[in-house]
Amino acid sequence: MNQQVDRSKRRFLVAATTVVGGAAGVVALTPFVLSMMPSERAKAAGAPVEVDISKVEPGMQLAIAWQGKPVWVVNRTPAMLSKLPGLAPKLVDPNSDVPQQPPYCKNVNRSIKPEYLVVVGICTHLGCSPTFRPELGAPDLGADWPGGWLCPCHGSRYDLSARVFKNMPAPMNMLVPPHYYMSDSRILVGESTKKGA
Repeated sequence: MNQQVDRSKRRFLVAATTVVGGAAGVVALTPFVLSMMPSERAKAAGAPVEVDISKVEPGMQLAIAWQGKPVWVVNRTPAMLSKLPGLAPKLVDPNSDVPQQPPYCKNVNRSIKPEYLVVVGICTHLGCSPTFRPELGAPDLGADWPGGWLCPCHGSRYDLSARVFKNMPAPMNMLVPPHYYMSDSRILVGESTKKGA
């Protein structure tokens, strides 16, 4: 029996089988490929963070997370700001000469707008998180305490511009992250300027 081979039918069947097999392979591999990509949470950990500062009352500190680190936004009162210039002789780096802040924050307030300080809340000694002690003349810190942060681990003290006092374990001021004002009530932490600006 001599059967004639239909070559066009054979080509069609080979092509159809290849397409279906390829599609099945893509469907089967998709979950594995997606599992290797970073999650939305992981991507957000390094991404800039938008902060609404409209509800931060004068004298208050707001804590957010950026790149897995605590970042504080402090709305300083005029009384708090008035203490900052007079502290220079007591500080390790009063003029912020060590680059722990963007150039646009190299001033006595270490900020873009005097009243708002944006700072990474990590002690520069061993990476502890200092506690906010804004009150003036705290009984446990002495009558001349100007307000600021106290690291509970080893006692480093920072003023309300996050500048470290002399003779403390911490060697330098706390880090001011890159940031800019998107509006009067919103800050973007993690970038220095608007993209395309």
